[in-house]
Amino acid sequence: MRTLAAISLSVLLASPALAQVSEQTTAGESTMAALVQQGYEIKTSSASGSKLIVFLQKDNSVYVCEFTSLTVSRCGSIN
Repeated sequence: MRTLAAISLSVLLASPALAQVSEQTTAGESTMAALVQQGYEIKTSSASGSKLIVFLQKDNSVYVCEFTSLTVSRCGSIN
């Protein structure tokens, strides 16, 4: 449980750095920083090989973000 909390905290602290990444996205995609600013909450995260997968939820809307590094990520709606 400590690991999940540490990962979640590091992702939240990285949000300002992610905001500096290009804001260009395609339909249904967003940045982690934009989602957090819109009120989405991190529900869980999981390591998948060298990538970190983070699930965010707000009401009935769910996004998943895939991090390959602290500054390279992609987020998309899964509903």
